[in-house]
Amino acid sequence: MTQERIQKILSRAGISSRRKAEELIVEGLVTINGRTAQLGDKADFTQDAIKVKGKLLQQTAQSPIYIAFNKPRGVISMFADPEGRPTLQDYFQRITSGRLFPIGRLDFMSEGLLLLTNDGDVAERLQKSDKIPRVYRVKVKG
Repeated sequence: MTQERIQKILSRAGISSRRKAEELIVEGLVTINGRTAQLGDKADFTQDAIKVKGKLLQQTAQSPIYIAFNKPRGVISMFADPEGRPTLQDYFQRITSGRLFPIGRLDFMSEGLLLLTNDGDVAERLQKSDKIPRVYRVKVKG
């Protein structure tokens, strides 16, 4: 395997999102081969000893997961909500022990197709692609 940014490795290992991983790195809680990691550092997950808060990351072979979900109205397109509204976590907590995230979003009162995955590369390509049409049908009252 090749070297990748450390925050990407942490995200794929299910430790946190990439943004949260950056915070862990800045706080000095991540080490690579005994050296405190810095933003921009790269590592090879198969070769380097990466620790978060002193705990060694174990390499697990998690298969990619791709889910097409018909999101109902009244559900937040995230896995946590500080306001306590229903989230995707309510539907997917038993499916995977690793990190699962939505590709794109639908508003709270919208319903429709939402794709979810644990494959960050596929998610990024789909979200940035201009070749995939997004079709919305809107009904407005008033």
